[in-house]
Amino acid sequence: MPTKVRVRFAPSPTGPLHIGGVRTALFNYLFAKKHNGDFVLRIEDTDQNRYVKGAEDYIIEALNWCGIPFDEGPGKEGGFGPYRQSERKDLYKKYALQLIDQGNAYYAFDTPDTLDGHRKHHEAKGKTFIYNWHNRLKLTNSLSLSAEEVQTRLESGEPYVIRFKTPQDQLLELQDSIRGTIKIDTNVLDDKILFKSDGMPTYHLANIVDDHLMEISHVIRGEEWLPSLALHQLLYDSFGWKAPEFAHLPLIMKPVGKGKLSKRDGEKGGFPIFPLTWNESEGYREAGYFPEAVVNFLALLGWNPGTEQEIFDLASLINSFSLDRVNKSGARFDPEKTRWYNHHYLQQKSNESLASDFMPILSGHIEPDQIPDKAYVTSVVGLIKERADFTKDLWELGNFFFQAPTSYNEKAAKKQWKEGTSHLMTQVAQLISDTNDWSSSSLESNIKTWITDRELSFGKIMGPLRMLLVGDLKGPHLFDIIALLGKKESINRIESGIKALD
Repeated sequence: MPTKVRVRFAPSPTGPLHIGGVRTALFNYLFAKKHNGDFVLRIEDTDQNRYVKGAEDYIIEALNWCGIPFDEGPGKEGGFGPYRQSERKDLYKKYALQLIDQGNAYYAFDTPDTLDGHRKHHEAKGKTFIYNWHNRLKLTNSLSLSAEEVQTRLESGEPYVIRFKTPQDQLLELQDSIRGTIKIDTNVLDDKILFKSDGMPTYHLANIVDDHLMEISHVIRGEEWLPSLALHQLLYDSFGWKAPEFAHLPLIMKPVGKGKLSKRDGEKGGFPIFPLTWNESEGYREAGYFPEAVVNFLALLGWNPGTEQEIFDLASLINSFSLDRVNKSGARFDPEKTRWYNHHYLQQKSNESLASDFMPILSGHIEPDQIPDKAYVTSVVGLIKERADFTKDLWELGNFFFQAPTSYNEKAAKKQWKEGTSHLMTQVAQLISDTNDWSSSSLESNIKTWITDRELSFGKIMGPLRMLLVGDLKGPHLFDIIALLGKKESINRIESGIKALD
């Protein structure tokens, strides 16, 4: 391993960051921190036609929200900037011309219409048109034209591209930290475009030049870049540069069926696929996920620690992470597992912290003058959080702590409310009124003793009492509810419910 580990996450600002991109960033971050290295963010915006305003800010905000901030990048200048490729465009032409001078690249003047004609001609014969060694001398480029004609075309401003001259009859042996040795016959490769006459490089040239100049030691990226590995290695060889170590991560697959996870899968399944909301697509943050939960479930999509452990905070992920435990095959996305992780992290939150998060949700349901103090909300959260997956679930689980019931579950009421129930509930209200030691345990002891002394069944009292207080047969321990509601509110609810149900 090189003395200094430097990795980069290099997204294009063409829209929101897919959750698969977040995982790529996470794996880069974990690897860098494991080896006391640097995590670099580089914005690959050479394709200005696809540039989307706001996408770069979205990427940065998403990384920060996940708790995996970059060490160098836009706004965090290190010694290797600038970190936007559009601001580096003057660098690339010299390297493209160097390849031409070495005989590793050439000018090509073929028009799009001409190339389209070649493709159609090949398709008519059942073949695929590939621009490479077998036909490059028959096409319009600096290999088939005289030096004078090439110079004339360049001076006249004729559009051109610079193509890589892929070597013929070579068997490349490429190394990947995840996939091992990969063998490629160069005869099947096409002569990729490296540079265009508008002064902008293609991804391939800019990527290699920037990784070299930024001293990137490891390139950890998605497997969709695996077909580019041969060209990238050939470019490193042509420049005489040492290539970084490569690792191609497996795809994140659909929950059901074949293919990689898409925006449509999220819309269909009702789960996010972006870290933050983008236009109409809800993000994990806005859906109520904790960043720790997102990082934890993403880490285990395609990587395994070699143990049964499923819960990892960021520090333990950094300590445990290694590329040799990243899977080759795709990782199936499981929406229910993501909820499970969020439930776990919610349970780890303090009641005070959850109450702070819950207060804005509460204010959206009840009038400002009816919002109780933070101490009360904290107590409520402590009673109901066990069944919550998200902070927003707390309202559904505990709305009765903040609003007296105005209606009662019809099916439950029919089963619970019988002749004589109202008389018994009136007696329970009096018993509650007479209770001075106001605690859940004391209330429970008093009422259960009263039931036993009168040789009543517990079901005859507990169900109807819960109905009157809650409006339904739901909620935490009944006597915890009474203790928290207080004497006056509990009695009011019992009396109002008796009238309503009678």
